Formats: sequence, C-alpha cells, structure tokens
Amino acid sequence: MSSLVSTLKGLRGNARVCVYTEPLWGLSMNLCLPYASVYMLALGLRDSQLGLVATVYMLSQVVWAFLSGPITDKMGRRRVTPIFDFLGWCIPCLIWWRAESFWFFFVAALLNGMMQIPSNSWTCLLIEDSDLEKIPGINSLVMVAGQLSVFFAPISAVLFSRLTLVPAIRILYLNAFVIMTTKTLLLYIFTRETRMGLQRMEETRGKSLLSLSLGYRGVLRQMLSSPPTLFALFVNVLAGIVAMINGTFWQVIVSQKLLVPDYLLPAFPILRSVVSIVFLFIVAPHVKTDSLKKPLLLGIACCILGQSLLILTPLEDPLRYLVLGISLTFDSLGSSFMFMLALSFMALNVNPNERARVQAILYMVTMAATAPFGIIGGLLSSVSRNLPFVLNIVLLIIGFAVTCVYYRKRE
Repeated sequence: MSSLVSTLKGLRGNARVCVYTEPLWGLSMNLCLPYASVYMLALGLRDSQLGLVATVYMLSQVVWAFLSGPITDKMGRRRVTPIFDFLGWCIPCLIWWRAESFWFFFVAALLNGMMQIPSNSWTCLLIEDSDLEKIPGINSLVMVAGQLSVFFAPISAVLFSRLTLVPAIRILYLNAFVIMTTKTLLLYIFTRETRMGLQRMEETRGKSLLSLSLGYRGVLRQMLSSPPTLFALFVNVLAGIVAMINGTFWQVIVSQKLLVPDYLLPAFPILRSVVSIVFLFIVAPHVKTDSLKKPLLLGIACCILGQSLLILTPLEDPLRYLVLGISLTFDSLGSSFMFMLALSFMALNVNPNERARVQAILYMVTMAATAPFGIIGGLLSSVSRNLPFVLNIVLLIIGFAVTCVYYRKRE
C-alpha cells in the first residue's frame, strides 16, 4: 500500500492529470454502466438484442481502433482525447438518457465505439513521459481511481428504491453526461502534448490518414515477430471477452434467474469495487514487471472459481446472497489481476516509437475477436442464463493452458 501511495505522490505532468481526473469516469459511467443490460430489458429488449447491441459496439470499436493510431499521431494526444471522449461517451449518454427502443441503443453503440480513439490517445498521455518501471503502479492507480464510485453507489440504491429502475438509470445517464463533459475539459486544460506526440505530429505532417493507415503493414510485421506482443494481445482478447460477457449478462442472470430485487442490484457493484480497491492497494504493489506469470495464472483461476460459483448459486435465502457474494469476490479479484496485467503487458511490450499504431492494432484485433461473443452470449442466454458463463469458464481454462505453455517456452 505504501508503494502505491508513493507512486501517487510522485506523479508528475500528464500522468498526474490523467490519474487525478480518472475518478470522474467512475463517478459518471461506473454509476450507470453496470445496469445497462437490465435497463434494456426493462425497456422491452430481448436477450438476443442485448447480445446484438454488444456486438455492434465491438464492431464499431474495431473500425475506430483501426483509425485511432493515425488520428492520434496526426492530431496529437492532447487534442484527440477530449474531442473523441465527448463524441464517444458524452453524446451516447444523452441517447441512453432518452432511450425508448432497440434503435436508440443501436445508434448509441455505433457512436460509443469512438471511445477506442481516446483510449489510445489517453494511454499515450499517461504512459509516454513516465518511467516504465512505474507503469504497473500507475495502472493500478488508474484502476483504483475508476473504482472510487463505490463511495457514491448508495445514491443508486436510493434512486432505485424511490423512483424504480428506469427513471433512476435515466438520471444516472444524465449525471454521466455532465461529469464526463467536465472531465474532457479538465484533461485538455491541464495536460500538455507528450514528447513522442510532438515528434509524431511533425513526422505525419502533410500525410493523409489513408497513407498513415497503409503504414500498419510494417508495424504488423514487427508485432507478428514479437512473441511477447502476441501474448499481450492474447491476454487482452481473453480479458475483453470475459469482461463483455460479464458486463452484458451478469446483471441479467442475477435479476432474471436468481430473482434479486432491483433495489439490491447496486450492492453488487459496490462489493466489486471494494474488492478491486483492496486488491490494488494491498496486492498490486507486490507485482513485479519481471514476474507476471504467477499473478496472471492466479487471476485466471480466481475468475474460473467466481464464474463457477455464479452458475451454482442457489435460489434459497440467505444462502443465495452468501454464495453470490463469494462468487463476486473471486470474480472481482481475478478480473483485477487480469486487467492490470493486460495493461502492463501492453505498456511493457510496445515499441515506444510506434506506440499509437501498435496500440491501435492491439485494440482493433481485441475488439474484432471479442465482437462475435456478444451475439453468441445473447443466443446462449436465450437458451439458459447459465450458458454465457459456461462459455467464460471454457475460455478461461484455455487461457490458463496457453499462459503455462508461453512461460514454459520462455523459461
């Protein structure tokens, strides 16, 4: 914990601004996104339509991820981040706020895919002028900042109990629009373009986005010849699929199969955030950049256990809530491991001179590989609410095996 606090105190420049403003993301999007699926169900969407929206969102991210590298290099990290944060998050929040049918969510998913551009540029702002040895600690701080919404989650519970689910979530989306707009302005005002960003803007001056995109071929060849980069891609794909299925169908199985009342739904994101914060302060500081095998395997194993317990959760009270709480604890712990390590693998195994374009390819391939699992998960959920999580368990077991093989070849 002291190590993480020291990292926080030692932040300077763009890294400080990025970390200090990140709680605003949690206080906006983290207060409403956990309920997106039950919100759609309450407005009349079917399980298969939930999966279709998730897939459209992922496919939109594929397109924007492809363009994110050239756009970030040409326009600069500092300018790109607030512009596309507004287009990719703030505008969709307004659509979700007034949503009435499937097509509202379809259009919002198309626009929301633009978030891949600021994901790339914001990561460059955070990382490029920072000490690489501090990257895992900085990523842990980012994750902690995103989870600070836990202290405001009781507001969601009060809204749910007083207003019922749909009007309460509409208020949360409107709140998200206001706070995310504030965040975009603060980032632009207080950050400065990175040294690599200035260099890439100069190198790409006068070049079209098309010509810059054609340059992906050389970057792709570099990636394919780098086993660590390919493994970083694998970890990101695995984490992305598991997160998408959890994000889309976890609240569905809890509310529709396990029959947890709507007013209790905010309790579970609170527990997830608490576990993540405890993990990031107590466990994460002890993870070393030169020894990521055991933490990754432990994270995958925790996710498998958490997903298994979710499927086996009984309907009887109070056993239902006890098993569900244990399941969520292991799932949150495992997800925290996987996401922290996925971010670290990317930061440590990317050519700094080509960071924007390499990250663009990583994001693009991750989203393309993840996209079909929205429809697959929706179809499985329409048969049985357990099946999307059975799929997760199978994929995690494959991930455990691949990780073992990768590190055995490197030892």
